[in-house]
Amino acid sequence: MKSWIALSVFVALAAASFARNAKPILHDHELPLLASPDFSGPLDESFSVAKGKWTPADGILAVLDLPEEKHIPVLHHKVGLASATIEVEFLLDGPGSFLVGCDSDKHVGRVVVNAAGISIAEDSVKPSHTIAKLPLTVKSGEWHHLRVEWKGDEMAANLDGHELKAQHPFLGTAKARSWLAAGKVVQVRNLTIRGEKD
Repeated sequence: MKSWIALSVFVALAAASFARNAKPILHDHELPLLASPDFSGPLDESFSVAKGKWTPADGILAVLDLPEEKHIPVLHHKVGLASATIEVEFLLDGPGSFLVGCDSDKHVGRVVVNAAGISIAEDSVKPSHTIAKLPLTVKSGEWHHLRVEWKGDEMAANLDGHELKAQHPFLGTAKARSWLAAGKVVQVRNLTIRGEKD
């Protein structure tokens, strides 16, 4: 019994390590680091809260939905990136979703994670058009590692070692910012944003 438990712990740690060290999907080099907040105090001026409550403390960014806003919580990073790599760990506290996306003067594309898996959507139409989907069990109450990349008209994601890619002309739209969004109650940690403007 003890050896089975030890093996299970080893496999879980190895999977977590693999996810944190996920290799680039679309890029052939590491992009310049633009943001890596430690969530020990207020976020710098490159970030702005659009919806919900985003509270940094002790290395965790706690996200809370405010029902009166009638919109899921959204945090903008106000730098437009032609190429980007965003890595983050998140924990869903109950049912909900976690999203990473990019905008021009309107939404361009997004990666959506919920209990049923991960998908990539583009926003040339309303509602947004899902262009790739990978069914997975995404458990609440556990930390998950997500890497999102975009380059040209491509977008890709790696969730806990599971990879998904998509291509659509609208994803090539010039970007004005990136964003995180979350449904209900979510925690975020270890966020890094890398990218190039041209």
